[in-house]
Amino acid sequence: MELNSSQKTGLVFVGAFLTAGIVLSTIVFPFWNLIREDVYEEVTILTNDDGICYVETDDTIPKIIEDCTLKSGDVVTIKFGKGLAWASVVEP
Repeated sequence: MELNSSQKTGLVFVGAFLTAGIVLSTIVFPFWNLIREDVYEEVTILTNDDGICYVETDDTIPKIIEDCTLKSGDVVTIKFGKGLAWASVVEP
């Protein structure tokens, strides 16, 4: 099967596009940035606003806990992804 000039040019373009995509995805935006490290921390519930609790963590990013039944001042252990703003309560 013989490729004509436009097919060869198209094949080179597609190859260059795929190569650039692979390079950008591994160097600029690595896949492992999508997988967050789980962090466990003992915190005090600051407020409970109709089932949404707010806590302050060591990374200084306020965390939101949905479907929360705890009261302000309760001390719990939470789990959250590193750098994320939401968390969940870890049951003992």
